[in-house]
Amino acid sequence: MEKQVAFLDLGMTTDNPGQNPTGTPGQPQQPVFHPEWSHHAKPKIRALRGFAAQVGEHQALGLADAKQITDRMVITAPAMQMVLPLMTGEKTVDQICAEVGRGLTPQILGPFVAQLDDAALLFGPRFDEILAKMRSDFDSSPVLPPATTATFVDALVLQEVAREMNIPAEAPKDQAEMQRIQQSVQERAAGLPEARRDEIGGTKLREVFEQWIGKALENADKPSFDQLPKAVVAPHIDYGRGWINYASVWGRLRVADRPDRIVILGTNHFGDSTGVCGCDKGFRTVLGTCELDEKLLATLKEKLGPANAQLLFQNRFDHEREHSVELQIPWIQHCIGRDDAGNYPKVFAALIHDPAVNNGESYDGKGLALQPFVDALRATLAVLPGKTLIVSSADLSHVGPAFGDKQGPAGDAPEAVEFRNKTFAHDKEMLEIVRTNRPDDLVASMAWQQNPTRWCSTGNLVATLKVAQPDRVEMLNYSAAVDNSGAGMVSSVSAAMF
Repeated sequence: MEKQVAFLDLGMTTDNPGQNPTGTPGQPQQPVFHPEWSHHAKPKIRALRGFAAQVGEHQALGLADAKQITDRMVITAPAMQMVLPLMTGEKTVDQICAEVGRGLTPQILGPFVAQLDDAALLFGPRFDEILAKMRSDFDSSPVLPPATTATFVDALVLQEVAREMNIPAEAPKDQAEMQRIQQSVQERAAGLPEARRDEIGGTKLREVFEQWIGKALENADKPSFDQLPKAVVAPHIDYGRGWINYASVWGRLRVADRPDRIVILGTNHFGDSTGVCGCDKGFRTVLGTCELDEKLLATLKEKLGPANAQLLFQNRFDHEREHSVELQIPWIQHCIGRDDAGNYPKVFAALIHDPAVNNGESYDGKGLALQPFVDALRATLAVLPGKTLIVSSADLSHVGPAFGDKQGPAGDAPEAVEFRNKTFAHDKEMLEIVRTNRPDDLVASMAWQQNPTRWCSTGNLVATLKVAQPDRVEMLNYSAAVDNSGAGMVSSVSAAMF
């Protein structure tokens, strides 16, 4: 007899995986399945990211947008992972149920399809509407608003509000009391005028940066650069895990020569571009705005030529939610500061694909390859006046079960220690290639080894070395951080190129 599997006991659409899924009074009603709609009748899922979730005492499967176009999620039963590969837009709901079997019926699958559609995780009119609005918003302003950094600043504001309310730092043991306090703090913060929230957030952010810089450089032989580097390497991991490497490099730039512009080369984590992806925007944070370097942009387009310039910006929307560039902006604003006219350095940003995948060409042959971009950027910087600082916003290894490995990185078990040491050894080997300025060897080595520890920023490291052409590379600090669950470890480095 075929085994029955519970498919929809936990199904719900949410912005918060802890919300009540039962449709009780006062809660949003669950979306309705419409079999007459073509995108419901033959559902086609978008690129999804799965994660473990908990609803009450039940283990659940969380589904989110891998490209971060929408921040909504669907929480469902783990058995639904058997259904997802069949949602290709070619099979009807009835056909999917028949192929899966195990008790799955259209009465169960239909509401799940509706939940995916409501969360814009399904291709269809709702997703098209959200995508169109995102692109319209992107093109309507010359500056991108804060996203990842805003979340960090919001947390700092809540901490300060809690302090002003004389709330003890120790969390109460009673869960209900803790939730009451959190709600009270959030309501107080939400009631503040926007200017006051920005004032608190900016002040606290600068204080945190100064604390991190002081800690990172307290025993440094040279706590400042004698001259402006041609380029620096800084991480793009979250501040909480990567602060020491951010501070190790940006803290040393506080007294160096001031650059006239900054070129930030990041990693494309979620976007559609298969090659180099440029950004035609400036960036805003709670500390202010770094405007786009329009002169650099115009010159770069000229050096690229019309066809390659079109390729560079055809997927510019990839920058909408890309954190690898944004996370450098507040450090630029705090450590480089404003000029005599009150302006922060102008910036230009681009996301670099992995050149080890297709020898520097775009992944599908339809995007901008690495070498034409490097040649055009070098030619551009050569004719622009003033000083340029290039920033390689780079993380290195991504290992552990969170990234597909069987072995976890946390703990003192011999297997975990061996796993970490193997990762560190690979990082050391690859970083020595970076230190000795051999970008082509880095590409060849990563391609030959098939990037065993999942370096995510080979592209921008190689591009930075090729554009800057440094005489020497100084490694400042290396670190690796395990996440709170112990399921993943990410390594990073801070470095300077002269």
